[in-house]
Amino acid sequence: MSSSDDFSKTVQDLSPHETAVWIKQRAVDLGFDACRITDTDLAEHETHLLNWLNKGFHGSMEYMQRHGVTRSRPADLVPGTIRIVSVRLTYYPASAEHADDVLANPELGYVSRYALGRDYHKLIRQRLQRLASELTSLIGPFGYRAFTDSAPVLEKAIAQKAGLGWIGKHSNLLNERSGSWFFLGELFTNLPIPVDPPQESQHCGSCQACIDACPTQAIVGPQQVDARRCISYLTIENNGPIPVEFRSAMGNRIYGCDDCQLVCPFNKFGSPTTETDFEPRHHLDRTPLTELFEWTETMFNDRFAGSAIRRIGFRNWRRNIAVALGNAKTTAEVIRVLQDHAHDNDVLVREHVEWALNQHSKGPHAQ
Repeated sequence: MSSSDDFSKTVQDLSPHETAVWIKQRAVDLGFDACRITDTDLAEHETHLLNWLNKGFHGSMEYMQRHGVTRSRPADLVPGTIRIVSVRLTYYPASAEHADDVLANPELGYVSRYALGRDYHKLIRQRLQRLASELTSLIGPFGYRAFTDSAPVLEKAIAQKAGLGWIGKHSNLLNERSGSWFFLGELFTNLPIPVDPPQESQHCGSCQACIDACPTQAIVGPQQVDARRCISYLTIENNGPIPVEFRSAMGNRIYGCDDCQLVCPFNKFGSPTTETDFEPRHHLDRTPLTELFEWTETMFNDRFAGSAIRRIGFRNWRRNIAVALGNAKTTAEVIRVLQDHAHDNDVLVREHVEWALNQHSKGPHAQ
């Protein structure tokens, strides 16, 4: 906790109800799309988490297993926590090249829409910190800690319990008015304030568009994603070779995958982000694969400073692009760029380049 753990000695003029109302309104004033409050009982979601881990669906993300039930027991992570403020912030950039058009053009590299702009972690944490600091000025010191996809926290479960939406069949949080193109953030606190009702209804019904659309059949059942098959996992979390069985299905996806969200009918109701930080940088929404593959490590580090992409490292970045080039149209430029890296010093990159060249040797790709 960041301040005193004794709320009862510090509250000045606001009642718990007034405090909750102020938090939710101020969060919206600070730019969040919505804000709700919940308690820390995640027992139902803990069962789902343990079943997912027991099936090995977390793949090589050993930290998921290591933290275990810490994710589903907020007070174990931050002692004294009794309430969680959950916020939502849209990230889909209006100015980006249309996702379907990029996916249909094998000459371009597809980057998940959330990663086209600046890293969201800092922006959301700063706003949550400002929210907490302003509340401290209003009521006095209290205990809190801010998170956004940066610690063992069941963000989607918390958001669902707080009433921000429901967890769809693709395992993303869905809101019937806003879809799913948003980030989540949390403020763990010891304030005994009223909670909001959870989202009890599930509106997916018989729709399974996301399940059918997954290029690698990673959604093995409603709300069950086998990360070992997921392109987002394979291109971001996985540090080894991409299994050969999934390489062709990756198409031109070089960082993450949005297919399950692109086909979701609820996303037609959402509005684009108004955050300029989330607008595409360095033309990442429309850059040719051949150009991206010729970046140096210095270029990678410089251009992805302040970007979520930088954390995968230059090695995995090139591995991913090599696979995409193997799925690209067979052109002189594609072959030249691949051949230039056929003897790459990095064995991981070299193996994926070899696979890509072999794909083209089977006959021209004429997508």
